[in-house]
Amino acid sequence: MLQSLAAVTVLVPSYDEGLAFFRDVLGFAVLEDTPLSATKRWIVVGPSPSTGAVLVLAVPSDESQRARVGDQAGGRVGFFLHSGDFWADYENLLSSGVSFLESPRREIYGLVAVFVDPWGGKWDLLQPAAGAPETP
Repeated sequence: MLQSLAAVTVLVPSYDEGLAFFRDVLGFAVLEDTPLSATKRWIVVGPSPSTGAVLVLAVPSDESQRARVGDQAGGRVGFFLHSGDFWADYENLLSSGVSFLESPRREIYGLVAVFVDPWGGKWDLLQPAAGAPETP
């Protein structure tokens, strides 16, 4: 029986640009960075080295893939980043230059705000309802 989702591929314009955002802005750990050829690398990043799914950063190999960078979910929120301290993470992301598309809001499922990565991909910063604090 299947037990967990291990990894998801995210298309980025270049490996360096992907690392600059995921490692340097979001603070993700680089779990693996292995050269596969002169132009290809296997890069795995994640918010934590020990829990949850990870991202495989992939550089497009053709125009069709290049056109999908930042639009992998067809304009919908495609990625959900859980937070244990929504307000601290929200303020940290704002101060790092992350662009939020809305003010934080309370939903039945938790405290949430949508932000975009540098290529237009939409992300939810989400503290699930069970642990979400009240809006200040």
